[in-house]
Amino acid sequence: MEPISPTDALFLIGESREHPMHAGALQVFEQPEDAGPHFVAESYQAMLECTDVQPTFRKHPAFFGGLTNVAWSFDKDIELDYHLRRSALPEPGRVRDLLELASRLHGSLLDRHRPLWEAHLIEGLQDGRYAVYTKYHHSLMDGVSALRLMQRAFTPDPDDDEVRVPWNLAGRKRSGGRKRPSLLERAGRTAQSTLALAPSSLKLARAALLEQQLTLPFRAPRTMFNVRIGGARRVAAQSWSLDRVKAVKSAADVTVNDVILAMSSGALRAYLLEQNALPDKPLTAMVPVNLRKSEDDGGGNMVGTFLCNLATDLDDPAKRLEIISASIRDTKDVFQQLPPVQQLALSAFNIGGLFFGLIPGYLSAAAPPFNIVISNVSAGRPEPLYWRGARLDGNYPLSIALEGQAVNITVTNNANNLDFGLVGCRRSVPHLQRLLGHLETSLKDLERAVGA
Repeated sequence: MEPISPTDALFLIGESREHPMHAGALQVFEQPEDAGPHFVAESYQAMLECTDVQPTFRKHPAFFGGLTNVAWSFDKDIELDYHLRRSALPEPGRVRDLLELASRLHGSLLDRHRPLWEAHLIEGLQDGRYAVYTKYHHSLMDGVSALRLMQRAFTPDPDDDEVRVPWNLAGRKRSGGRKRPSLLERAGRTAQSTLALAPSSLKLARAALLEQQLTLPFRAPRTMFNVRIGGARRVAAQSWSLDRVKAVKSAADVTVNDVILAMSSGALRAYLLEQNALPDKPLTAMVPVNLRKSEDDGGGNMVGTFLCNLATDLDDPAKRLEIISASIRDTKDVFQQLPPVQQLALSAFNIGGLFFGLIPGYLSAAAPPFNIVISNVSAGRPEPLYWRGARLDGNYPLSIALEGQAVNITVTNNANNLDFGLVGCRRSVPHLQRLLGHLETSLKDLERAVGA
């Protein structure tokens, strides 16, 4: 048994059929040139033989009668053929068929009585490639630690034939030879950090109200994204050249993350105009921030949050980029001056309004705390990566759509690409895939506007 931290417990408590709380990834691989006709089947069998399952992939909430979400239970025996599944696309095996399958998989709940993860090996793409869809409950780990763990299963060497799988990889050793704290120590630290968070939250809320450089929650306009959502999901995915984004970054003297946010801002503006639903006030994005140390890829959640003005009320892409960059820079200046507990307190203040969405009638009566989550999970590698000689062509992160937050945009870097993964409520966000075309148009507009 191990106590569940308050942050991790929130993802368990907030889950329902309409609100699955797992994140995942859709990875597309090019088979090696010398691959035989049974390469995928052989890979599946080799993965099933990796039976030394690490603790993060053996745990699920313990049940004490009707009480749960308090402690983790660890299974000794894992049915790997339940968690790792093999699927095939119907002919002709188009990318749209792959995305449709990923949409259905991403909308189904994980079984709370089993370890909270699944992986699906998917063959049958018409161009000979294959895919892996993976999902894990957000209570197990955040996006950065998950992507770092998956990266360790890959290699830059196309001739390396070793079979590595995330559930079989031991966590990195703690620096300085520190011992893992005991159960009692971990419980004490959890209680202490929870008690410290309340006064810090009040102090930070007051400071934020007086500090004009912060973008505050509950000032966002109501949009078609900020509604009650159903449980079915639709996903969309596409890659863009990192060199194009870096050219805009250099020409405008901003960051790569600023350009990603500006691409998303332009795409959202175009999509909402297409739906005759663009509000007069600018949209506000919640931007998750990694608080984990660079060498740490352990489980649990270590994520802070910024709020960013997306300037969607402006037609000028260069001006939008300027405002977005200033909004993130000003918030970061305040955030970085805070000790860790107050960073978490400010993050809690930013996202606390999400829980009000569970109150009947709240979403239709009040302003949303923000309009959309846009996350840049920069955990990729700059060189091409391989698994048993198969090249990783695309690594599309797929995150969580929330009550009152019907769309999520998450990005990661893969070799010289930025891979965008979009997740939306199937009922509330029509034609989600059109956002991909708007993202390309938005990047072209930025390139012209800054002379990149």
